[in-house]
Amino acid sequence: MTTYSVRSGDTLGALARRFNTSVDKLAKANNISNPNLIYVGQKLVVDGFDAPRAAGGGSGGSSYTVKSGDTLSGIAGRYGTSVSALQQANGIKNPNLIYAGQKLTIPGSGGAAPTKPSGGGGGGSYTVKSGDTLSGIAGRYGTSVSALQQANGIKNPNLIYVGQKLTIPGGGSSPGKPSNPPPVGGVNGPKPAPGGSAGVTVAQLRGVMPNLSEAKAKQYLPYLNQAMAEANITTPQRKAMFLAQLAHESGELRYMEEIASGAAYEGRSDLGNTQPGDGVRYKGRGPIQLTGRANYRAAGRALGIDLEGHPERAKDPDVAFRIAGWYWSSRNLNSYADAGNFREVTRRINGGYNGMASREAYYRRAQNVF
Repeated sequence: MTTYSVRSGDTLGALARRFNTSVDKLAKANNISNPNLIYVGQKLVVDGFDAPRAAGGGSGGSSYTVKSGDTLSGIAGRYGTSVSALQQANGIKNPNLIYAGQKLTIPGSGGAAPTKPSGGGGGGSYTVKSGDTLSGIAGRYGTSVSALQQANGIKNPNLIYVGQKLTIPGGGSSPGKPSNPPPVGGVNGPKPAPGGSAGVTVAQLRGVMPNLSEAKAKQYLPYLNQAMAEANITTPQRKAMFLAQLAHESGELRYMEEIASGAAYEGRSDLGNTQPGDGVRYKGRGPIQLTGRANYRAAGRALGIDLEGHPERAKDPDVAFRIAGWYWSSRNLNSYADAGNFREVTRRINGGYNGMASREAYYRRAQNVF
């Protein structure tokens, strides 16, 4: 029996493309009822599917030269491999520390490049699958988020849905063949803020949240950095405000689920809790606590995940941090961060100024870090 062990960052959609099959077939072969829920270390049966190949051809893999703006997770997705496989092949201890000009070996055991988009001429089309993001699709086809938005009339780059047909602009390269890295998407446009770059290090994260263990910081960091990139949280000011709010809201990332039962939210029509049991079912989850059926529905639609049907996913790191980034973007909080208005950022997250002294203390610490 041929099996594959799920790695950090894998999605069933990406694995289906890697093994030249469909999400439905892969889910059926492994008795997976929720295609959005797989976990690191899970053994998946891949018998009968095409074995993955290196993106560069040949059994020994290929190489790639890091460009400014690249991330290891982005390169892994572009070549159909995993961050851990790239780390192992290149002796990289810190997946967040790569540099422009660095030569990376693409493992020969990595996934095959995704199939070419349908259609001829200068472009093609792509059907959105579960777990896709516009930035991920842009990276896969060697185009940019802004180009995809323009070609498809998409106003909100964080809002695409499963089954949506996207036109791939003619300027993009075929998937699996990297070109210049796509710019980061976000509420203020596709380009990163001047002088900024997405992502933080373990040391910076623990500098803001000193009670967060190094092991937990390393576990969360890839998901946190992905969310910050998607939300265009790129400048020191934006990073400081975002992490200060997360630190207070989640007790320095100790609590991904509200301690209370959620019964206090029962019958709260303002939260969309209209069915018996909604209070408990849609209790607060994530580093910026998502609460209420209506909010779970909105976040799920924006991220392409069925959070209304599976609210427990909101506490899983791969989803929880993306929800926090979505919330930040949907409330236009980068603009208030750029203006230095920490008080308004707090009001838009909290609905008031609860815990203001704690939030400000974290903010001062974050300002020292960045």
